[in-house]
Amino acid sequence: MHIEISIQHQTLTLFDKVGGVKAKYSISTAANGVGCVKDSGCTPLGKHIIRAKIGAGAQPNSVFVGRRATGEICTPELMAQFPNRDWILTRILWLSGSELGLNRLGNVDTMQRYIYIHGSPDSTEMGKIGSHGCIRMRNADVIALFDLVETGTPVLIHND
Repeated sequence: MHIEISIQHQTLTLFDKVGGVKAKYSISTAANGVGCVKDSGCTPLGKHIIRAKIGAGAQPNSVFVGRRATGEICTPELMAQFPNRDWILTRILWLSGSELGLNRLGNVDTMQRYIYIHGSPDSTEMGKIGSHGCIRMRNADVIALFDLVETGTPVLIHND
């Protein structure tokens, strides 16, 4: 199995072992565009793997900060209370770059940049750019994907 993320189409596609499409989701990538440099707020390109899966069994809309569940559930009221929070919800698939100098180690390390595939508030628009570098998904979609993939699953992010 492997995942391909299309920046141009704002989609995440999960392929089975023989290359057939197993699932396809609408996503949201970085408002700052593509790039691998630390603190750029961009979505990194290239080959990656899922390094860690975080949040198994968490309730939909569970809030994560620093990859830890806070005990909060995201609601419109909570969002109004913290209007500048970058909402990371429900599940986290933490990515690690696989290409030295492009997205691994040094000033371009995807994992050290904390780039995830993660859930977002239901009000977040998918199919268009808007994140701070991560790949945002609908909560139901990230739960489904989380249950289908394992750590080590290859992820290709491209700007076709």
